[in-house]
Amino acid sequence: MNHTISRPPAMDWSMETCTIGRAMEVLGEKWTIVVLREIFNGVRRFADLRERTGIPRQVLTNRLASLVDHGLLRREPYQEPGARIRHEYRLTAKGIDLYPVLTAVKEWGDHYLAEPEGPPLEMAHRGCGAEIHVELRCAEGHRVADNRQVVPRPGPGARRSRPAPPGD
Repeated sequence: MNHTISRPPAMDWSMETCTIGRAMEVLGEKWTIVVLREIFNGVRRFADLRERTGIPRQVLTNRLASLVDHGLLRREPYQEPGARIRHEYRLTAKGIDLYPVLTAVKEWGDHYLAEPEGPPLEMAHRGCGAEIHVELRCAEGHRVADNRQVVPRPGPGARRSRPAPPGD
């Protein structure tokens, strides 16, 4: 009996320019997402971030510096009366664009990891008060209800990892 193992078509394409990989270089460490969660929730000062998350001082310093370097946060000075100038961290437009990503991670966590009494945080539309959620839509506006209906395919920046087979 001869079984031929077919090679997945994705193997023909290089991952050198993969934007998912590049995004995870910026976001892929646990504390980075935790810092972003807090800043989205309005916690913007170093001492408050430390108190709320328990992140070690140097780790928090490094994460904030990285998020500033990548353009997701900006530092803004503030000064309490009688104290030296300090900085708080504000989201940039690039950082705010991560909101659907954090919302999707939250929804996945709510579904699979929440305590029996439910998730500790709800997100609501400021305009009407209804809970928000993330959903997929195609460019034609169709809602994608089944994630198995999404088909990855090479995009305009794709590069072949090996020459195309004859007839391609």
